[in-house]
Amino acid sequence: MKKVVKFGGSSLASAEQFEKAGRIICKDDTRRYVIPSAPGKRFPKDTKVTDMLYSCYGQAILDEDEDTENSFEELLSKIKERYDSIINGLSLSMSLDKEFQIIRENFSKKVGRDYAASRGEYLNGKIMAHYLGYEFIDAAEVIFFDENGNFDGTKTDRVLSERLHNVEKAVIPGFYGAQPDGSIVTFSRGGSDITGSIVAKAVHA
Repeated sequence: MKKVVKFGGSSLASAEQFEKAGRIICKDDTRRYVIPSAPGKRFPKDTKVTDMLYSCYGQAILDEDEDTENSFEELLSKIKERYDSIINGLSLSMSLDKEFQIIRENFSKKVGRDYAASRGEYLNGKIMAHYLGYEFIDAAEVIFFDENGNFDGTKTDRVLSERLHNVEKAVIPGFYGAQPDGSIVTFSRGGSDITGSIVAKAVHA
């Protein structure tokens, strides 16, 4: 038997929440494919990482005067602090420095709001895969949209089934996929649930 499990933002908002999710996954060896959301709120007045990413990208696309650039850098630094707190809290020997450098460069190139929003799931997926010892599979490589931004279910099911056929356990970030040119497209907010159902269909969970 194969099972796909999806964890929402509040379930992965901190190191403590990651540990709870990890225990749930490890209680059942058939829970082989994990779909993570981006970190949500840790407390009522906290900000979800996806909203932080939208704000950060909004600053990045403004005219680059000195104040705007500092604001963009500051917001990105705060996002990185959220992830570093999870990594440090789990005592993981990993770094997201390279990923954040790429994100910074792509934000500066104004690659799009969908790309910006998707990085929350992407980064959380990296941490979850490292924490569990599962393979990380970027959703952009296995979930597809056409040139008009419409979900391509046929291609996705074929490629995803082939990719996961010999993968015992994997983490696939929720919420996004890619167009033929590689540009990122997201589902609507809450789209990690959709990713979970797509993966479940592909592996006959």
